[in-house]
Amino acid sequence: MSKSDTILKLLQGCNSLQRLQKIHAHVITNGLQNHPAISTKLVHFCAISVSGSLSYAQLIFHHINNPQTQAWNSIIRGFANSPFPLQAILYYNHMVSAFVSRPDTFTFSFVLKACERVKAERKCREVHGAIIRCGYQRDVVVCTNLIRSYAGNGFIGIARSVFDDMSARDLVSWNAMISCYSQAGFHYGALKVFDEMKNENVGLDGFSLVGLLSSCAHVGAMNVGVHLHRIACEEGFVENVYVGNALIDMYAKCGSLDDALCVFDSMRKQDVFTWNSMIVGYGVHGHGDRSISFFRQMLMAGVQPNSITFLGLLCGCSHQGLVEEGVEYFYMMSSMFNLKPGIKHYGCMVDLFGRSGKLEKALDMIGTSPSQDDPVLWRTLLGSCKIHKNVKIGEIALRNLVQLGASNAGDYILLAAIYAGAKDTDGVAKMRKLIKSQGIKTTPGWSWIEVGDQIHKFVVDDKSHPDFGEIYHKLREVICQATLLGYVPEESLITVDGMITEDCQETSTSYHSEKLAIAFGLARTPKGTAIRIVKNLRVCRDCHSFTKYVSKAFNREIIVRDRVRFHHFKGGFCSCKDYW
Repeated sequence: MSKSDTILKLLQGCNSLQRLQKIHAHVITNGLQNHPAISTKLVHFCAISVSGSLSYAQLIFHHINNPQTQAWNSIIRGFANSPFPLQAILYYNHMVSAFVSRPDTFTFSFVLKACERVKAERKCREVHGAIIRCGYQRDVVVCTNLIRSYAGNGFIGIARSVFDDMSARDLVSWNAMISCYSQAGFHYGALKVFDEMKNENVGLDGFSLVGLLSSCAHVGAMNVGVHLHRIACEEGFVENVYVGNALIDMYAKCGSLDDALCVFDSMRKQDVFTWNSMIVGYGVHGHGDRSISFFRQMLMAGVQPNSITFLGLLCGCSHQGLVEEGVEYFYMMSSMFNLKPGIKHYGCMVDLFGRSGKLEKALDMIGTSPSQDDPVLWRTLLGSCKIHKNVKIGEIALRNLVQLGASNAGDYILLAAIYAGAKDTDGVAKMRKLIKSQGIKTTPGWSWIEVGDQIHKFVVDDKSHPDFGEIYHKLREVICQATLLGYVPEESLITVDGMITEDCQETSTSYHSEKLAIAFGLARTPKGTAIRIVKNLRVCRDCHSFTKYVSKAFNREIIVRDRVRFHHFKGGFCSCKDYW
């Protein structure tokens, strides 16, 4: 056996940097440092192996005369996956400018990953040009990575164009497109990709299911989620812990805690994410006591909680008004589990104290937080001041939002509502004047409802739906039935250019998006079935009152997920007990 073959065999079994350095010494003493296969193996181990060293890989690489493509690929790949992905792009630049080694499928894939990580959109386009010039535009692996890179840089449309232009696609390509849409928040797009997959008879795997279930969870598409659950059972993916966790999250966010619990109980393996999904699920539904019960079971099962666990606990305590328990768990984070509370945990505590009327304590909590300049804390406090009609602290909250340069129309409208509750007409007028003079715009409200396997979106006074005539006719009937049972529309406290309060920025005389969604649901779903609605804003008091009466008049359970929590309306009552 030749010396080079002996060294290659030694490199084959190398498993530590120390051993590799000894082999490298033999390479140098035998004058084999420019042997292509040996130098490539040395670089590959140092750049890719968990036992390697990128700095040592660079040292070896820079002593190679005319590195081969494989060596370039190893160094580019190593840096693309490292904390220094920009270096991968620099090495790619050196490679293409040297005109010695041509980039291949792996070169393009690794540099595209680096472009995605450093948000180098212009470089991504440049690499795309090189891919076409080198004839790799039909390579499935390269195109899939190009899709990811464009999407990671925020160019979903271009990513979709690359996907559409592919002459052949594998399941990884389809999964990449689902993931791109889902991670960018375009959940409709992800579910439409699923429709395309069905039309082209493309199967699903665990990655497909997790991505699609995540999108179902975000838009409240429970019917599609149930269909995916059926596929997971038929194909044997339901035992995959990631799929199981995604199913729990989907059912919880679609308002069906019973189904979430069934999935939880059927899972053979449960990790911290599994437990968190249930704890957070019960929390956002306002069942703080159930969140606490699950937390105790989690500890008994020997699962270590993390910051998300406590976020679910604090959320549940806040929505159920469990002040003492919330304070206990907030301090337990650091004292028992060495977890540092983050801004969201402080936000939950401000909400907890604020909702219960302890506004001074909520103000003190902001003062002790490490992020006093976070507008979310002050906006949460302002919302609580509206509930308890506290003008003084409300003014403090808005003043801080203005100083932070983070105030918006909703904040001014909230304080105006507080002034209106205190019969301070001068304050109301001042807020109205500020909104008009500064041209501040409110966030338009919308509501989603799933009927069959389609998601329908409504905005205030929406006439865009093809069946809007039928919907408005049904809504007038629904309002009439609710009124017979005692429903009285609440007048808005302040109207500014046709927009009102932060939690429902729609006029009191208009047809709110939620009411249109409810009317459509009543018209298009079988009697006795639940109606599920997702909103981007908080439920306003008028819609909340209206939905309670509708649930009684039509004997329907109506589940509404707003920006803050879930509301389960049934028989004229809401699960929040009018505490939200």
